[in-house]
Amino acid sequence: MTAPRIDTSRVSLYNEGHTTVFAYPGDPRFSYCLYVPPADPAAPPPGLIVAVHDSIRTINHCRDLFAGLGARQRQVVLAPLFPADVLGDGNVDGYKYLIEGDVRYDLVLNGMIDLVAKTTGCDASRFCLFGFSGGGHFVHRFLYVHPERVLGVSIGAPGSVTLLDWNYDWWVGLRDFEAIFGRPVDLAAMRRAAVQMVVGGDDTETWEIVTKPSDPGWMEGADLAGGNRQERLRSLRDSFERHGIAVRHDIVPGVGHEGTRVLQPVKDFFARTLAAEP
Repeated sequence: MTAPRIDTSRVSLYNEGHTTVFAYPGDPRFSYCLYVPPADPAAPPPGLIVAVHDSIRTINHCRDLFAGLGARQRQVVLAPLFPADVLGDGNVDGYKYLIEGDVRYDLVLNGMIDLVAKTTGCDASRFCLFGFSGGGHFVHRFLYVHPERVLGVSIGAPGSVTLLDWNYDWWVGLRDFEAIFGRPVDLAAMRRAAVQMVVGGDDTETWEIVTKPSDPGWMEGADLAGGNRQERLRSLRDSFERHGIAVRHDIVPGVGHEGTRVLQPVKDFFARTLAAEP
């Protein structure tokens, strides 16, 4: 039987503008979609913005939220998908803590970024990184492990935070960080990244984020940073600033736990960060 002929002109359409969803060949359990700005042979290579989803995982929406900025600033936008229940045990939160069983989500993202840099020609040596809620969990922990890759990070209203505190084990603190990740936290590299923390002024609900000793994810110090997202983000900010890491802290008035309604200061932060890059 003759194999069907592939229309390569149609395939190329899926790699431009608002793309389809691609499986990540390094581990097809994971996937991603892109916004790719129009090619311009006279311009420098585009940069990269990575937008990490929350627990609902609507990656096309994450991508679309930054596509306009990507078009204006000539940035490829990458929205990865880390599905729930990857190991078949019902866990929906694995990606938030970077490690789940044999999966290193930070390394999966690095692999996706390297692939996207190759396929689109973007400069991904340092990139802008955003995450809200579950994505906010991921992005500040990614910064700890790979600060040299991050040009700017916007940490949006995470439900729990890992403080720069060596008195507690991961994920509350960093006492066993080097044993887990094979490298120490590079504070000097973290200081070179632009950092924003953003939260709605009315984001005070706790029903989803309070852990008890009987909960599977509980560990000593789980509520060390405070009782709600406002308090926890302030504690994270304070731990950064104690170690000489400058933080832009945006509180958006009249907004609860709504990622789309805190985006204006995020886009402003990224535009300023990109403008400051030589």
